[in-house]
Amino acid sequence: MPRDQIESVEGREHFRFGDQQVGLVTAHQVLGVPDAPAAEAEVPVLVLGDKNSRYGVVIDRFLNERELVVLPLDPRLGKIKDISAAALMPDQSPVLIVDVDDMVRSIELLVSGGRLAHVSRGDATQGRKSRKRVLVVDDSLTVRELVRKLISSKGYVVEVAVDGMDGWNAVRTGNYDLVVTDVDMPRMDGIELVNLIKKDTRLHSLPVMIVSYKDREEDRQRGLEAGADYYLTKGSFHDETLLRALQDLIGEAGA
Repeated sequence: MPRDQIESVEGREHFRFGDQQVGLVTAHQVLGVPDAPAAEAEVPVLVLGDKNSRYGVVIDRFLNERELVVLPLDPRLGKIKDISAAALMPDQSPVLIVDVDDMVRSIELLVSGGRLAHVSRGDATQGRKSRKRVLVVDDSLTVRELVRKLISSKGYVVEVAVDGMDGWNAVRTGNYDLVVTDVDMPRMDGIELVNLIKKDTRLHSLPVMIVSYKDREEDRQRGLEAGADYYLTKGSFHDETLLRALQDLIGEAGA
């Protein structure tokens, strides 16, 4: 698809596919792997899903068509996100087979969490990458939007996650300068999220700020012992308090 056919609608990128506007996302973002260099004039796109839930997935390139013997994964691995099976190439190198339904669900989760990155477009993308990125994790839509708008107003790129598990998946596949998290959340609470981040060899230096209704000293101590770099209470902080703490941890938003 010619790159100039990519359109932005309400902050999300789309393209025209027949009589339908289809959302666009990169395979790198969905699978959590580093971006490849952007193509100059055209992007190769796979269209996934049905008419009611259809997405265009930007890939690195098309290779060719192969007949493969598809093999089930070892059951001891459990369910692997976005992967259904495996195969061996003629040279015996392994290939993973994508679970299309699972990938569509992963894309829908990125969309609902407001975490869709834009398809790389040269210099404009470089400018976006230089701005510092913040992930806000909170199961309350009201609080999530309040904090997102406040931080965005100062020039930071802000993405959101709807609970601790969603936040952990986002942190592992994204590239953030700061995480702002609640404590009480379903599936995984904020303390466990902080623990996982700080124990991960790749993520341990990522600053984490807890913003919680829990304002007892033991709650604050529990958060800091888990590795949080800052602990603020929702009941007492003002906008400027949060912004000052954010700037103390990661500085100004950047270009």
